[in-house]
Amino acid sequence: MTDIENRFKRRLRSPEARPPLGTWLMAAAPATAEALGCGGFDFLVVDMEHVPIEVSDLAHILRAIGCTPADAVVRLAWNDQVLVKRVLDAGAQTIMLPFVQTAEEARRAVAFAKYPPEGIRGVAAVHRASRFGRAADYLKRANDEVAVIVQLETPEAIERLPEIAAVPGIDALFVGPGDLAAAMGQIGNIAHPDVQALIAKAARAASELGKPIGIVGPNPDMVRRFVGYGYDYAAVASDIALMTGRASEWLNALREEPVAPGAPAAAY
Repeated sequence: MTDIENRFKRRLRSPEARPPLGTWLMAAAPATAEALGCGGFDFLVVDMEHVPIEVSDLAHILRAIGCTPADAVVRLAWNDQVLVKRVLDAGAQTIMLPFVQTAEEARRAVAFAKYPPEGIRGVAAVHRASRFGRAADYLKRANDEVAVIVQLETPEAIERLPEIAAVPGIDALFVGPGDLAAAMGQIGNIAHPDVQALIAKAARAASELGKPIGIVGPNPDMVRRFVGYGYDYAAVASDIALMTGRASEWLNALREEPVAPGAPAAAY
């Protein structure tokens, strides 16, 4: 396959009946990524900020997601020129840059992700992104197919949302509720009314500007609330949270209701 169309970028540009739903990948495991990609999620966020995923690991995870209907969103460790170049060359098409505070930082993110004359991304002819040179039109199409998402994670960033969203080449925004709550003195409490009010404000501001905006929530109820605010795409929890949550649920059920001696075993 040599086509390099970015399906997720098309989704961001074309409103759907329901917002695309995803989850976070924290396990750094291709098998987990592939399993969740087959599980019905629209997108999966590969987290290189808080997870020890290197570029070599990323390539394996992207291959695993590429076998599924899901789209990959790669959240980098920082808005850094070298990191952006290496991640894009490894095959990422949609990147998310954390802790963008100003329009100037957003402009740098775009410049790092685009080839000249729109940016300063370094040129290589043969890498995973170009299908190892088999996508003959890669250099001509890459600027249009790469999607750049910037994260707003403080009250100051949300106040500057209009100017950040106006930067050419910014395809979407993403609110980080955990860091936002921490910056507001409510660490670990994204449900606090003041935090929720600012989350809702960001959604309204983005909608007025016609800029897609996403978010992540810890559970379905919170994600439904965010979608009700007007968020265009949303992630729920993570692979690790889903696994440990189900483990706790089943263990609690077994410990509260012991299996009777001689009861038939369930078939798996």
